[in-house]
Amino acid sequence: MKMNALRFGKGFLVLIGNPRVQAAQMVISPGDSEGGPKNRHSRSDQWLLVMARAEISIVTGRRHRLKALSLFPIEHGERHEIRNTGRGPLKAANFYSPPGYTKAGNTLPLALL
Repeated sequence: MKMNALRFGKGFLVLIGNPRVQAAQMVISPGDSEGGPKNRHSRSDQWLLVMARAEISIVTGRRHRLKALSLFPIEHGERHEIRNTGRGPLKAANFYSPPGYTKAGNTLPLALL
C-alpha cells in the first residue's frame, strides 16, 4: 500500500498515484491563480478538495465560490482557472482520473494518458 501526507508547501506537487488515479496538492498565494481561459485537461477529470479559505473558481466562464472543505469536480475538457481571492493561501488536494501529470508536475502527453 502506498501512502503520502499532505504538507502544503508552495505551488503544485504530485503526491501519489496508480494507473487509474493521481493525487496532488496545490497552494495558491493570495492574488494568484492557476490555469486560465485556455487551461483544460484533455482526458483527466479533476476533483478539487479545498482545504483552506473561500476562493473563486471559473469553469467554462461561470464563477463558483469555493469554501473550505468544498469538493468541486471539473470534468475533462472543461476550461478552468482557480483564483485565490482570499487573504491567506488557498490549499487544495487535487485528484485526477486518469492521471494527468508526471511525478515532476508536467502535463502527460496525450499518447500516455
